[in-house]
Amino acid sequence: MSLRERQRRQIRADIQRAAFELFSRSGFEAVTTEQIAAAAGISPSTYFRHVRSKEDLLLDPVREGGAGIAALLEDRPTGESADVALAQSILARSTTIGAEELEQWRAAFRTAPHLLDRVALITPEHRGRLVALVAQRMSRDPEVDSNPGLLVHLMLAAAEFGYLQWLRSPQDRAASLPVCVEGALSAVLDERWRS
Repeated sequence: MSLRERQRRQIRADIQRAAFELFSRSGFEAVTTEQIAAAAGISPSTYFRHVRSKEDLLLDPVREGGAGIAALLEDRPTGESADVALAQSILARSTTIGAEELEQWRAAFRTAPHLLDRVALITPEHRGRLVALVAQRMSRDPEVDSNPGLLVHLMLAAAEFGYLQWLRSPQDRAASLPVCVEGALSAVLDERWRS
């Protein structure tokens, strides 16, 4: 990764961190982009070079997970069944963010409940990559009744359910994000997908 890319990512992380703190304290609707830029120590024009909208600050952490899930799936053992490999990749992705950062994100997200319906774990491009990777795994065993698109769709829908369950749960009674995601994924794991 180039120095320029590292700097770009750092600025984006600073913006996100400032926004989460402001959203948690004042509410999503009350916070302006100018306030976020000031809290991040940048100009409004720099803010808009890195962020399209306030909504994206809350939704992008979920959307960006697709590339991470695909990379994790590529690294899973080749003999592992497609369903287990995909479930473990999704679960591993949900554990890559620190607990404090996750709680800050959840607190910020709770001030924008209208965005909950827009939580999607993956972009169409990353979904296509996952389908291709799952298809490769399924093709290794001709006895497996393969429908890689369906498996990917079901696993991602289950994981999204786990994310939403975690986001909506009361903070004092909430299970961790990985526990919510793992519980949802386990409902999809089935002998049908195994080689």
